[in-house]
Amino acid sequence: MTRGKVWLFGVVAVAAAAVCVRLGIWQLDRLTERRVQNRVVGDRGAMAPLSLAALQGQDTVVTHWRRVHVHAVADYANEAVHATRSQGGSPGVHLLTPLTPLDGSWGDTAILLVRGYVYSPDARTIDHVKAREADTLTLDALVLSYPPVRPGRATLPSNERAVRLLDHDSLTRIVGRPLAPFLLLALGDTLVRDVTRPARIPPPSLGEGPHQSYAFQWFGFATVFLVGFVAFARGRRGKSQ
Repeated sequence: MTRGKVWLFGVVAVAAAAVCVRLGIWQLDRLTERRVQNRVVGDRGAMAPLSLAALQGQDTVVTHWRRVHVHAVADYANEAVHATRSQGGSPGVHLLTPLTPLDGSWGDTAILLVRGYVYSPDARTIDHVKAREADTLTLDALVLSYPPVRPGRATLPSNERAVRLLDHDSLTRIVGRPLAPFLLLALGDTLVRDVTRPARIPPPSLGEGPHQSYAFQWFGFATVFLVGFVAFARGRRGKSQ
């Protein structure tokens, strides 16, 4: 191998190492973001539960992950589903149930409750009647912000009451009445005991995830590229002498 090719190999090795280092730094950045979110979730979860009335006029950035006590009438007739969900490795849907607070604090505006997971072979359709609970629901929940608007159709043509995206405007049309600018995630038993009945959806994990180990792997790959090139270059130098 000529000296020019050795240097070309070196440039490729350094470039590959630089990409690996950048990916490692990206994983560390994600770890930092995860730790910040975990602190927010933990701190807000430790606060006293809010009432539904107290959420009026609140910035969802401030109330996101706050615990709230729910005492409301469930509007099962206008329920929607978040399609293509899974829990425990099984396909299903998340039930999206409009609520009317019993204290009348929200007037005609409904609050959408992510009531739980129900098994569905096609991850789109379920028997809504079998999935019903009490007419009046009393439970604790977490306040969630609607995710950012994403391009594409939010609803599914195969099921007029199913959505693939949690889009506020699309869900408002399905429910047929104004919706509060936030969602509620029902808390409770997350075990699937009856495939026709809802199991609560696990709240966000406070674990740090695999980001740190992934960062170490990328830094390790960068080291392999650089050390491998140095060893190769020394070997070539020794043969040429």
